[in-house]
Amino acid sequence: MWEALWMRNDLPLTVIGNLVDDPELRFTAAGVPVARFTVASTPRTFDRDTNTWRDGEATFMECSAWRQLAENLAGSVSKGARVVVAGRLRTDRWETPEGEKRSRMVLDVDDVGASMTFATVTITRTSRPVPARETAPDDPWATASPVRPTTPTGGADAPATEAPF
Repeated sequence: MWEALWMRNDLPLTVIGNLVDDPELRFTAAGVPVARFTVASTPRTFDRDTNTWRDGEATFMECSAWRQLAENLAGSVSKGARVVVAGRLRTDRWETPEGEKRSRMVLDVDDVGASMTFATVTITRTSRPVPARETAPDDPWATASPVRPTTPTGGADAPATEAPF
């Protein structure tokens, strides 16, 4: 697994900033949810001469989140929310109808969290239907009992029947 990730030449990146707009939730032709959103990250520096904070040049990062993450994101955050976004940086390349080559950097999001520097968060787990599992006919764990078997008491080598604590 590590080699597969390393071989893809992905550039992992974490961005902390504010949502520029509400996430835009759409669905592919196959019905897969995708949320697109932009995060603005603005560095701040302290000016000792004036004893004030100054905002630097903002960086705007376009992001794409897929599947359950996309739906959770769209239902949880809105414009202005401060977020921590982790993902893999990639370049989108295309050609315009006039034949001009274009590109842009996009963050394929692996995870998003609310920044708790200036806010509190309440986490609510989403429930997902769990598909029925089929067990292999030769799986020895398929018939395992959830109850630990007891051993007859007696003898110095017999384990205690009660927990020692």
